[in-house]
Amino acid sequence: MLMRENTSALEQNIEEYSMLNYHVLESMADWVRVVDSDGIIFYANRAMKESLGDDLIGKKCYKVHGKKEPCGFCISRRSIEAKETVQKEEIIDGKFFSVKSSPVLDSDGNAIAAVEVFRDVTRERKLELELIEKNRKMSKDLLFAKRLQRRILPKKGIYHTLKIDYLYKPSEMLSGDMFDIYYIDEENIGIYICDVVGHGITASMMTMFVRQTMRSIKDDILSPSICLTELHKRFVALGLEADKYFTIFYGVYNVKNNHFKYANAGHNCVPIKYNSQELKLLKTNGFPISLIFNEIYYDENDIKLNKGDNILFYTDGITEVKNTEGLEFGVERVVSTVKNNNDNVLNAIVKNVEKFRWGEQKDDFAMVLVEVLN
Repeated sequence: MLMRENTSALEQNIEEYSMLNYHVLESMADWVRVVDSDGIIFYANRAMKESLGDDLIGKKCYKVHGKKEPCGFCISRRSIEAKETVQKEEIIDGKFFSVKSSPVLDSDGNAIAAVEVFRDVTRERKLELELIEKNRKMSKDLLFAKRLQRRILPKKGIYHTLKIDYLYKPSEMLSGDMFDIYYIDEENIGIYICDVVGHGITASMMTMFVRQTMRSIKDDILSPSICLTELHKRFVALGLEADKYFTIFYGVYNVKNNHFKYANAGHNCVPIKYNSQELKLLKTNGFPISLIFNEIYYDENDIKLNKGDNILFYTDGITEVKNTEGLEFGVERVVSTVKNNNDNVLNAIVKNVEKFRWGEQKDDFAMVLVEVLN
């Protein structure tokens, strides 16, 4: 008697669970259907019927989607044959669906059918495609900006009595390092090297500001120190965020008297003047171009250059490279490389930096070498 009651209760629980599962499937927003090994539909939930019609039962699974022949990769057949869950994406009436098929097993463990769940992922895929398209356009724009940034670099070669060479390598597609060489008038040549905080798009846009401003200032102001003061004034007028700043070392060379006047706005990579007999760092003090001060003035130094003298300008993408122990390459190693290499100094520095560095390049670097010919 007790066994009969237990059996009856178990059957009732099974029936209740079956009804519960049925109601769960019927209330799902996803499409759900069950197909046999021949691809015949023998169950479809309410959501699927409302979208595709009430006459789904007994039809071939592919025909209800307007197809004339079975899918090239039938996940329901694969699910039944391999007794595993299989997933793919399918486009139905212009919508994207993520379709997951799971095997239905009988009491002996044989796969007799497959349950397919169709989830509409159209919104996600459209957003993904839009993102891909935007990334493609952005990559195209960045490539154009990269070409433009390289095109506006000064030409290598002879500037009156100066010979100019350089190496330039951004850590990303765009660089925050910039340098320029230009004729101010018949007697004077201007040269600067600049390092904007950070790298990438924002830093590269600031280098454009520096270049444009320096070239507009040069026609009115010859003194390097006064020029940097004016550059600071125009930068403050932009009204940017306080975390935006840059350093710049600027010099003017007079081709008649061979005097080189220079000023430094916080550029901590001190240019190196050298020849076959001696080496000297062109040290001078000055704060970076930033919003910390409303008005600022810079010291100005003056040296005479002779035939055979060289000046090496560089950025901290060289000196701040670290090795496996966390030590920086530093100015001392730059100086040592210059002393030990009479020819191809720029390539020798890059070679030593690459040998010293651990990991990938993390910062932009630029080096400019100026040689006095007469």
